[in-house]
Amino acid sequence: MTHTYNVTGMTCNNCKALVEESLSAIPNVEDVSVNLEAKTATIKMTSHIEVKTLQNALSDKYKISEKDENNVFTPTSQNEEEKSELKQLFPLFLIFGYIIIASVLLNNNPWNTEHFMLDFMGLFYIIFSFFKLLDLKGFPQSFRMYDPLAKVIPAYGWIYPFIEVALGLMFLMRFQIDIALIATLLVLGITTVGVTKTLLDKKSIQCACLGTALNLPMTKATFIENTIMIVMAVIMLFKTSAL
Repeated sequence: MTHTYNVTGMTCNNCKALVEESLSAIPNVEDVSVNLEAKTATIKMTSHIEVKTLQNALSDKYKISEKDENNVFTPTSQNEEEKSELKQLFPLFLIFGYIIIASVLLNNNPWNTEHFMLDFMGLFYIIFSFFKLLDLKGFPQSFRMYDPLAKVIPAYGWIYPFIEVALGLMFLMRFQIDIALIATLLVLGITTVGVTKTLLDKKSIQCACLGTALNLPMTKATFIENTIMIVMAVIMLFKTSAL
């Protein structure tokens, strides 16, 4: 008998190989085929194996569950897909909300738009780097799946979270703002190129914007978040150069 399961937490070919190896070691399993993009595992077994047994064979990073098969007469509607995507992106929207609220409170009395943008960018970098540093080993693998520079120079994926920390501190401490703004345009510009290509190719991969702690899909929201930061950097760069 052959069954197909959903597997979350896989971010690269190393993950795929590890999942295949772990599941293949289970008694009564004859063959395992993992699809990284679809995030599924097709298992050929001699007798039924409970999902709990399959899960116990994997590390905590990976979650395996039964794959829901849609009836051909009751296909998933576009509205349901959109709701599912919004639900997945809820952590991202929540973090953005907190960053905006914090930036507003820091500059509310008196209001200062320029300082609001600097604080927003600083908090953005600090918070997003925190999630990346939670899994410094797994983040580079996810990041180089779509970042052009990380693909060519793997070490860039390892130092990227620390670059975000440095840029965040520079914005919050108002230190060498011009350099921080130019670095933002370069760093996020490169990433945005990769994100755009991924979206155009309609590939289904994990977004590494919040590291691997949260399983977020690569969507238009990722492109929008980078664009917001780039636009703010351009505006501030023009303002500082005009002084």
